[in-house]
Amino acid sequence: MSQVWLISGSGAGLGRDIAEAALAAGHRVVATARRVETLDDLRSRFPETLKVTALDVTDEAACIDAVRFTLDAFGQLDVLVNNAGYGQLVPFEQMSSADYRAQIETNLFGVVNLTRAAVSHMRERRSGRVINVSSVGGRIGMPGMSAYQAAKWAVGGLSEVLATELGALGVHVTAIEPGGMRTDWARRAGADLPPFLPDYESTVGALRNMLSGYAGNETGDPVRVAEVVLRLAAHPRPPVRLLLGSDAAKYAGEAEQARRETDERWLAISRSTDIGATAALPAFPAY
Repeated sequence: MSQVWLISGSGAGLGRDIAEAALAAGHRVVATARRVETLDDLRSRFPETLKVTALDVTDEAACIDAVRFTLDAFGQLDVLVNNAGYGQLVPFEQMSSADYRAQIETNLFGVVNLTRAAVSHMRERRSGRVINVSSVGGRIGMPGMSAYQAAKWAVGGLSEVLATELGALGVHVTAIEPGGMRTDWARRAGADLPPFLPDYESTVGALRNMLSGYAGNETGDPVRVAEVVLRLAAHPRPPVRLLLGSDAAKYAGEAEQARRETDERWLAISRSTDIGATAALPAFPAY
């Protein structure tokens, strides 16, 4: 059954692969990008089923216009893919407020803006899918990625809340959490970096050095991720979170295990702060 898709950040990388997969499957797509000319070749291949519009997801009014454009073009909206986003590898102390805020605005509020614009239509129809492109970085913390990963953690939490609010109304919400993919993300994240303070060379600098050889050698295939997204959009009970990539599964599993062990080690302290507790606070655990 043909669906109508609205995809942000479709000019390159995973967003473009998702758009191409949806079009090849016979769906109708509104693809958005900051530079719409990057989609000219797709427009020529799918003139009847692809519409293109410029979109900066940090502009709330523009997101409302993009949803209206979709409804005017195809009469409905079945699948929203919040894909627009980017990362910048800089120590927290050295990142300017403007750069930090810009990442939060794109990676988090871009999702908020476009989703809020779309969900009223989906709620009224009692049907729809919201697929948020998060990251395994929404489950782990890596040095130098404070803004990007803070936003992705928030996207994961937002997705879980929306799933509880909208699930009973026929609207499914899923956050996909890929590991490294062979897109341009790693190169962009490691480009045009300022000199790091010497104290951060062993942490953020180590990740910078790793990224320089990692770009182009990532584990994940964005074409296969796009196929997963296509199937999620038709699944009757999609997961709220879905790790994608063996590296994502490994890193998230290690992080969850470390959190479980910490929670268990400090459980007596956790329980001791209840109102009405009469015993003295227990000793802190020794590491």
